[in-house]
Amino acid sequence: MEEINDSRKENESAETPVSAYLVGVLEQHSSPAAAREYLEELRELVNTLGIPVCGEMTAPIRQINPKFYIGSGKLEEIRQDAVSRGASILIFDCDLGPSQQRNIEKACSMEVYDRQEVILDIFARRAQTKEAVIQVELARNHYYLPRLTGAWSHLSRQRGGALGTRGEGEKQIEYDRRMVKKKIDLLEKELETVRSRRATQRKERLRKPIANCAIIGYTNAGKSTLLNSLTGAGVLAEDKLFATLDPTTRRLVLPDKTEVLLTDTVGFVRKLPHSLVEAFKSTLEEAVLADFIILVLDVSSPYVHSHWETTLSVLNELNAADKPMIVVFNKCDLQRDPVARAQIRSAAPDGIFISCKEKEGLDLLLQAISLHARRQTFTFRLEIPASRPDIIALLHEKGQIRESSWADDGTFLVTAELSRELARKLTEFVLSPASDTDSLPMEGE
Repeated sequence: MEEINDSRKENESAETPVSAYLVGVLEQHSSPAAAREYLEELRELVNTLGIPVCGEMTAPIRQINPKFYIGSGKLEEIRQDAVSRGASILIFDCDLGPSQQRNIEKACSMEVYDRQEVILDIFARRAQTKEAVIQVELARNHYYLPRLTGAWSHLSRQRGGALGTRGEGEKQIEYDRRMVKKKIDLLEKELETVRSRRATQRKERLRKPIANCAIIGYTNAGKSTLLNSLTGAGVLAEDKLFATLDPTTRRLVLPDKTEVLLTDTVGFVRKLPHSLVEAFKSTLEEAVLADFIILVLDVSSPYVHSHWETTLSVLNELNAADKPMIVVFNKCDLQRDPVARAQIRSAAPDGIFISCKEKEGLDLLLQAISLHARRQTFTFRLEIPASRPDIIALLHEKGQIRESSWADDGTFLVTAELSRELARKLTEFVLSPASDTDSLPMEGE
């Protein structure tokens, strides 16, 4: 697949400097405002790749044209405008089929990309860890497999066999497909190994009596900046789409001494390619397995309401929409209009307005995190006899000891925070809950 990309890039570099012409799509049941919103987001995606945009046009369609996706007349209008503006590539704000992409390239005599390929290229540039690199490469191979036809000029059959018995042999395209499928199999096996390792690490993390919180939200909403503001994590935080692909977990000690693990996750986006959703499933699972969620929204965006809907839609797909949730309206320093704030708050009346840049509202957020974190662990007083040093060791390893003392007879008296699982195991040693609000979690609760 790298050879295919390289060949396309060589063609681009041989021409004048690359500039993109964007093609939006106005479907029958969509609104012009929604089409414009999607097109502006595509412009952001293209800018993230560092490609200048020289023009754009929206094509209304009643039904998808099997040959060009849009009508042939509209395509010619787009071609003429793109050529007049000096465009070298066309980028469509939709998912083109392999034959549609080839037909448009032939009709317009320029390179053609779709939204999915743009996002794949951004992910490829952003991937840092081994898992992310494998995930992106796997998604790209799945994307390019049906597009091999037309990607090569050397489609003659390979000759093979003994003298006088050689047949036409295998087509180059068949060989390429076989090699790509083999590569996909290898990547899937490698990814499974990496995912297994991540699952083991996650399992160990979940055993600790510390609440786990996933920071989720639309791409570029400020999730990484929030993690840095709360924990000093030093995670890359850029004003670009998909600056974060790899989940980062940091421990946060709250003012009341409660501890919580915060995990930064990959951002959501509308029309996220299904292949990437599948490839990054292990990353998105952080939201599924978290005890509660911090949902970050950028209040400075004019599309904050649709970002909210997209984020909830992805959470629904992950079966994580019913998780306890703290809604955070970030970048409030850029949105001071009281009417706009009231409209935004209507989506989540309990939402907290913050500004990571100005350190505004973080104290309220910390209080909310503390409240949710305390609901995930249970504090008990326990009495461990001297004959059970194994239980004492278990408490040190799996629990969070707050106070401890030794009685004259060697009994270990301790106040500790326990997970639900550990509390069940130590029921016989529990004297009482450490507060009136705590209760021993029994089986079936």
